[in-house]
Amino acid sequence: MVKQVRAQVTRDTIVAGAASVFGRRGYAVASIADIAEAAGVTKGALYFHFPSKDALARAVIEEQHRRTMAAAVEVIDEGRPGLETMVLLSGVLAHQLLTDPIVQAGIRLTTDVASFDEPVTGPYRDWLSTAESLFRRAIEEGDLRADIDPAMLAGMVVASYTGVQLVSETFSHRADLLRRVRELWTVLLPGIVPAERMEHLGRLPDAIR
Repeated sequence: MVKQVRAQVTRDTIVAGAASVFGRRGYAVASIADIAEAAGVTKGALYFHFPSKDALARAVIEEQHRRTMAAAVEVIDEGRPGLETMVLLSGVLAHQLLTDPIVQAGIRLTTDVASFDEPVTGPYRDWLSTAESLFRRAIEEGDLRADIDPAMLAGMVVASYTGVQLVSETFSHRADLLRRVRELWTVLLPGIVPAERMEHLGRLPDAIR
């Protein structure tokens, strides 16, 4: 039991070290030597847990996705209306991108599709499914136009959010991310919300702080 705990601690330490290197340098430039040094372990210890840099990157993505989805579940379980929940989720993810090195590295790796022989699509599929479910609920609640295809809207929002955070990272190292996410919803909401609901729902982006 003690050995298992120690092994898990070592594994977690390696994942954290990998995240710090991938987050700063990206997949292509990062080396196993850099990651071992950042984690404070030998290369042998690193290879015992992870057979390759690809496996390490996927472990970082897996942990990032676990954290983001856990935060999403917390927000969803609060029981707010679907559209409000989706807007709040975008703010929660933005805060994680600003404060959590593993989330920062995982998102960077996920968007760097050229790094892997097989692109990582699982996190995108989960977010698309989550968004579509919330938008379906929002239509039933009268907060979205009934003629909108929730799957199409989910695809557009997830893609737009990905672009927003990439542009924010490029121009300001995400210092302006919260503002850009608010602007995304400010532009989007008038086209998807029934006119009679805009006075109330148009204020939703203000909750992203």
